[in-house]
Amino acid sequence: MTQQITQPIIILVNPQMGENIGATARAMLNCGLTNLRLVNPRDGWPSERADAMSAGALEVMPPVQVFASLEDAIADCHTIYATTARARDLVKPVMTARSAGVAMHQDITEGQKIAILFGAERSGLTNDEVMMAHKLITIPLNPDFSSLNLGQSVLLVSYEWSQGTFNAPEIAVPLGKSNPAPAELFNGFFDRLDNELQTGGFYRVAEMKDIISRNIRSLFSRAHPTDQEINTLHGIITTLLNSHDRKDG
Repeated sequence: MTQQITQPIIILVNPQMGENIGATARAMLNCGLTNLRLVNPRDGWPSERADAMSAGALEVMPPVQVFASLEDAIADCHTIYATTARARDLVKPVMTARSAGVAMHQDITEGQKIAILFGAERSGLTNDEVMMAHKLITIPLNPDFSSLNLGQSVLLVSYEWSQGTFNAPEIAVPLGKSNPAPAELFNGFFDRLDNELQTGGFYRVAEMKDIISRNIRSLFSRAHPTDQEINTLHGIITTLLNSHDRKDG
């Protein structure tokens, strides 16, 4: 479990439905976050509906802390981010969830305790609540339909934070038990292929031979085959040659 002191605190201000609190907990734990605070939950706490909706997340997270006021909930926090879907007449930095995720990692590296505020389901954070934050997070969405439910909002912000925690690669190609073929192995395959193509009369225009050969080599090179795949390609060539020999015989 991610240590509590190394991650942001999610604070739900005046949440209305236990189901949304449960969805928030599930989204948080998906992204490695475990610190959840509630300010004046409408239906009280604890909540059976929240437990059911959390899919077990609340059972493994530290106990949810409940506060009577936002001031009390953020009292021990150094830097506070507030999520908002609309423009505010406030002079505060406005960040995307992605840039905020990067900034929060830097804040925590400097020893700060971070909080992220999410408002009530229907109305979001009030201006007075936003005023307590140092920075604002907004999520650019379809201007004709930008409404998110509470769990979705928490998931989007938590996900961007998690990318700096889990260091997931942008693109990954599982190779199983194989390794990328070394240049010697790749060159051996291509030389064989090139020779067989030349012997079989594939290069019909001598002047174009080098260009076509380079194009074919580039095609296989872009695939970056593994050593096992090179062996498979050799097997294909062998099978085609044997098939050709049987026909000739």
